Amino acid sequence: MKNAKLALSEKTQSPTVIQIGDRATVGGKDLLIVGGPCAVETLEQMQQVARHLSEAPVQLLRGGIYKPRTSPYSFQGLGDAGLTILSQVREESGIPTVTEVMSISQIEGIATHADMLQVGSRNMQNFDLLKALGHAGKPVLLKRGLAATLEEFIGAAEYILSHGNPNVVLCERGIRSFDSYTRNVLDLGAVVALKQLTHLPVIVDPSHAAGKRELVPHLTRAAIAAGADGAIVECHPEPDKSVSDARQALSLPEMVELVDSLRPIAAAVGRGVPVAQPARALSVA
Repeated sequence: MKNAKLALSEKTQSPTVIQIGDRATVGGKDLLIVGGPCAVETLEQMQQVARHLSEAPVQLLRGGIYKPRTSPYSFQGLGDAGLTILSQVREESGIPTVTEVMSISQIEGIATHADMLQVGSRNMQNFDLLKALGHAGKPVLLKRGLAATLEEFIGAAEYILSHGNPNVVLCERGIRSFDSYTRNVLDLGAVVALKQLTHLPVIVDPSHAAGKRELVPHLTRAAIAAGADGAIVECHPEPDKSVSDARQALSLPEMVELVDSLRPIAAAVGRGVPVAQPARALSVA
């Protein structure tokens, strides 16, 4: 780990605070709350999500357009059509967006339309992709691999940092275990350790860790209490009809309720949840 010259906390005097778009930051006193569906499905879906979540408030809107799936027969995302939808909703609502990039060829197009690029668990050690993201000019949300050690995780971040991009956010999304009751195991010990080892912001993905929506709010609150800088949570207008990861998605009212429940916990650990900013009018009532 000593070779992670740029990621380790001993190399800087203070935690890194990253600006995302013109309305969101992560790593400072305020938490970053990211919400939205696993996959972009329709324009109307994303407009409805943005309208509800702007009141929570959620500072960053998520939605997958290129979907890496275990089965080649599962929904793979809308591709470029989804990127157009995400871009339009960002323009209409003013809420910054994050979406996953799976290959070098996708970087330029996504970086033009989204405010943050996500590297999924399966690509954490796609080193050519990480190097290219060092030149992307946008913040990167790097998810921990499903069986990656913390040294490997920090090493992946170092690839991006060493190629010129200082704006990397680490995301603990659960690691694989022998127990199949939850989809993965949310490693809160890793959250604490990463906050001590590195100067980079650390957020959690309780949705992919739990795999069951009833567990997600509790894991989110536990992560904030443990010192996480925020959370990325899946939510959907009609969770059971989601084309991807339906079982772990919250409803929009549940997402708003979750954000509200974080306020006293954030205050107890010296953090805050931003207040809602006026959202631009969306075209769907």
